[in-house]
Order: sequence, then structure tokens, then C-alpha cells
Amino acid sequence: MNASAVAPASAAGPTASAPPLLVAIDGPAGSGKSSVSHAAADRLAFGILDTGAAYRSLAWAALRAGVDLDDERAVLELLETWGFTITMRGEQWVTVTLPAEEGAASGDPVDVTAEIRDPAVSAQVSRVSKHPAVRERLNEMFRRIVAASGLPGVVIEGRDITTVVAPEAPVRILMTASPEVRAQRRAGELADMSHEQVLADIAARDAKDALVVDFFTPAPGVTLVDTSDLNFEQSIQAVVDIVRAVQRAAEESKR
Repeated sequence: MNASAVAPASAAGPTASAPPLLVAIDGPAGSGKSSVSHAAADRLAFGILDTGAAYRSLAWAALRAGVDLDDERAVLELLETWGFTITMRGEQWVTVTLPAEEGAASGDPVDVTAEIRDPAVSAQVSRVSKHPAVRERLNEMFRRIVAASGLPGVVIEGRDITTVVAPEAPVRILMTASPEVRAQRRAGELADMSHEQVLADIAARDAKDALVVDFFTPAPGVTLVDTSDLNFEQSIQAVVDIVRAVQRAAEESKR
């Protein structure tokens, strides 16, 4: 599996004895974790790894290659041959490479930055993310991407980040908000849906998520950040303050 991440050449990198400081952020849809994670990473001069983009890219690749998204073995075989690249600083760009015989001309990278956000792709993501072996393989990929980033720190956000992908991260945050607040935020992004429709959709998604993950009770060692009564700036600052407190504690322990 060919997977890599790209960061600006000017980004300061850690020494061999100082791996990137990992900030793991989990949370339900509408909690603000994606937008807050990106803004906090920028303020901290860290990289950002959007794990959801990888799942979206895999769904796009499976559709492009004619792979049955419900066939775990078939999706795993695709994972052995695809290439995935995502920028970790600045504007996000995502490219996917497929072998020529599977639909990508000459195996050239395809810019899928916009395509993976298409509702037609979004609707298929759960069909690839439901496979345990696929999630395990992608989790391994995420760890390799962070380790090879050459950045002083990386904010990694998405599902299962604090408990499965990076359970040993120095900073682990569960970002949540009430269903009503999350629905209000999402409704502002989805002009074709009413607040009531979005709230019903979030309630249904919460019920489905509750079968496999608890987005409202932080695991041991995970800091809860409830953004229900916080604006965007306050939510960013809450994350930055947690990270800087950990950095100060680490520095003091070296003295």
C-alpha cells in the first residue's frame, strides 16, 4: 500500500529523539472537531491529518475501480495497490493513485480533493469504513503518516482516534456538543435541509454510532471539550490551551 503525506519543505521537523507531538481529537458530527482541529493545528504550527479524507478517498477509489464496497476482501486488495497522498499544512489537497488496469490512466495521481466531498461519494463511505480489517489497515497507515511527517506536531481528527488509532497520544480530546447545537451548526451548512431534518438526521446518526462508540463519555485520559456554549474562537483556544499545558509539563519534566 503506497500511502504518504506531504508538508511544506520549510516546516520545522523534530529530531530523531523527538517524534511529532500527537494531538488526537474525536467527536460526533457537528461538534466542530474538523474545523476546530484545522484552525488549532494552524495556530500551533502543527500538521493536520484528516482521517475522514482517507476513508472518502478509499470509497472513491473503490467506486472508480469497480470494487464491491461491501466485500471486505476486495476492499483490502484495493488497499494493497492504491496510493494516497494528503497535504498536512496549508490548503488541503488529496490525490489517489490506482494501477492503470483499474481505471487510472498510466497509474498517474488523480486530484480528488473536491470529488471526495461529493454527496454521491459521502453516501458510500460507511460501506468501506464498516470493515474491521480495513479500519485496522488504515489506522496503521495513519500512524506511519504521522511518524514520517517531519513536523513538530500533528493534530489527527476523526472516528476512534482517541481510543483506537492513537490511544497513547500525549493529548487526547473528545469534542462534543448537544444535539440541538450540532443540528444548528449543520443546518447552516446544509441550505436544503431544515433544522428539524438535520436534528433528526443527527439523532439517527448518534443512535447508530452509539452501537460502536461513546461520543459523550471520554475514555480514561481523554479530556472532554463541550463546545455547546463556546463559539468558534473559544473552541480553538480550548484545544490550544490543552496542548500548550501538555507542552509546558513536558518541558518542566526535563528540568
